[in-house]
Amino acid sequence: MVSEAYRELASTARVHTHLTTVATRYARERLADIAENRGVPVSSTPEVLFVCVHNAGRSQMAAALLHHHAQGKVAVRSAGSAPAETVNPAVVEVMNELGLDLSQEFPKKLTTDAVEAADVVITMGCGDACPIFPGKRYLDWELADPAGQGVDAVRPIRDDIDQRVRALLAELVPEAAQ
Repeated sequence: MVSEAYRELASTARVHTHLTTVATRYARERLADIAENRGVPVSSTPEVLFVCVHNAGRSQMAAALLHHHAQGKVAVRSAGSAPAETVNPAVVEVMNELGLDLSQEFPKKLTTDAVEAADVVITMGCGDACPIFPGKRYLDWELADPAGQGVDAVRPIRDDIDQRVRALLAELVPEAAQ
C-alpha cells in the first residue's frame, strides 16, 4: 500500500523531498478506509470527507477548518478526482491568517474506499461526482472557486466555508461546537 501510494503521489509531485513521509500518511488513511469498509471499526468518531476536483482549495480549507473546530471529535479528510500538484498558495496564505498551517498538506486522490468509509461526503460545488453508498449523507456546498484568485478574493470563500463547517459541526457533535 505504501509503494502504491508513493507511485501515485510521485506521478504528480514537483517536489519529492518528503514524499516518503507523505506517502506513508496517505497509505495509512487508505488502510483505515479499507478496514472500516470491511467492518473493522477503526473509530466511533464521525468521519467527514470534503471533495473537490483538484483538492487544492475549497476542500483543503474545509478540512482544515473542521479539523481545527472539532478538536479531535470528528475525523476529517479531503480528496479530489484529479488532484493538483500542490495546495493553492492563496489558500495557504489565507489559512495562515487564522493560524492554520496548510504547508504540509497535499492534494489526495479520491478513492471509493474514502467515500465508503465516510459518514458525511461534501462536494464543494465543483461538479465532482462521488460513488453513492447507502447510509451516507451527501451534501453539495455551492462555493466560489479560489483557483487563480488572490487572497482578497479567497478570504470571503474561506469565511463562507468556515460558517458552513461550524454549522455542520453543531449537527454532528453539538458539544464540540460550543
